[in-house]
Amino acid sequence: MEKVQLAGKDITLCPYELKHVEPQVIAGRESVAEISPWMSWCHDKYSAEESRNWIESCMKEWEVGTAYQFAITDSREDSFLGGCGLNKINEIDKVANLGYWVRSSRVKQGIATTATALLAQFGFRKLKLNRIEILVAIENKASQGVAVKAGAMREGILRNRLLLHGKIHDAVMFSLIPK
Repeated sequence: MEKVQLAGKDITLCPYELKHVEPQVIAGRESVAEISPWMSWCHDKYSAEESRNWIESCMKEWEVGTAYQFAITDSREDSFLGGCGLNKINEIDKVANLGYWVRSSRVKQGIATTATALLAQFGFRKLKLNRIEILVAIENKASQGVAVKAGAMREGILRNRLLLHGKIHDAVMFSLIPK
């Protein structure tokens, strides 16, 4: 796997590795109340086996170029802060989806916004993407705020776009394009 590190203000993004299994479990369990409504993987019994399986799939997807998932770490203390990634890559149109999450104890510190900006730069420069989309459930105001702060343009509401925990949600579509 290619050794990539994206550094920003107080954070570093690096491809997920098996060393992130336990830190991700701890951060995920800490964040169930805030994250689980939007991300089905995050539940109070989230296990090391689930984390390991997901990280191993991330490593395989990186190898074949179908997704690029990053651990977000604090560059001063090397602690695990959350995750972000580019997935659903459309090679023909050069478009990808961007997602992010930050552990509850570290929200509202600009971490997700900085990670989004770093990831977008990686997508435009390294992957030569023409467009990056951020799709957010209409009820998820925190993630919408991150998208706006990261400079994404709100394009509109997509009806019945997301299925979360068996319930359909409208979603807000945001986009980033190269400058």
